Amino acid sequence: MSLTLVMIIAVVICILVIFVSALTTSKAYTTVKHTVDPLDNNPHLKHMEENKQDSDEETKQ
Repeated sequence: MSLTLVMIIAVVICILVIFVSALTTSKAYTTVKHTVDPLDNNPHLKHMEENKQDSDEETKQ
C-alpha cells in the first residue's frame, strides 16, 4: 500500500513539474519581445570592420 502511494505521489510531482515548465516556457515566448539589433550605427559592427581591415592589410604586407 505504501509503495503504491509513493508511486502516485511521484507521478503527480512529475506531471506538475512538466506542466509548470511548459507554462513558464510559453510565457517567456509570448510576453517578451525578441528583437534584433539594427545594423545602422552599431558600434560592434564598426569595431569588427576595423579589425578585418587591419588583418587584411597585414596579410597583404
